[in-house]
Amino acid sequence: MTDPRAWVGPTCTALADLLAAAPAPTWDRPSLCDRWAVRHVVAHVTMPVRLTPERFGAEMAAAHGDFTVMSDAVAARDASLPVADLLAQLRSPALHAWQPPGGGAAGALSHAVIHSLDVAIPLDRAEVVPDEAVVTVLDQLAAAGGTTFGVDLTGVRIEADDGDRGWGTGTTLRAGSRSLVALLSGRRLPDGRSLPVV
Repeated sequence: MTDPRAWVGPTCTALADLLAAAPAPTWDRPSLCDRWAVRHVVAHVTMPVRLTPERFGAEMAAAHGDFTVMSDAVAARDASLPVADLLAQLRSPALHAWQPPGGGAAGALSHAVIHSLDVAIPLDRAEVVPDEAVVTVLDQLAAAGGTTFGVDLTGVRIEADDGDRGWGTGTTLRAGSRSLVALLSGRRLPDGRSLPVV
């Protein structure tokens, strides 16, 4: 398996390159994340660059210990940062070296890949996320059997139509590896496909 640490930087940099070349209105287009535009996703991905452990603790305390509430609040606030700052943070070595508490390098790569696809898939540019990074995260999500994001895979076999990879038994769901990462992360694709979330 690819070392997850090797692909965090290239994944974040690829997203930065995509957005740096995109027209300004792109930042306000919807992402795959419910209620978040592209700028909110980028503000969330780059949160580790801006929040020291002390600041993170203060934000969590303000959210009464609810990470979802905290991340929504930070994304809503920091989405208004200058685009140049957000792009610089995507390219920051500090972000590329960051690992979530308890998640390690695998968690850092999942964070980078899933959220990069949250932006790239609706822009029809999913290919910018490196193949090796996508395959590594897809393997992680499939091995967890949907439990990472509470996706119900009962009676479902998922197959990557851009390779010979498949997991589970039952009714077959075929899609590209990038789309499968999004589906196993509880996202709804632009074409309406989704997996049930329990």
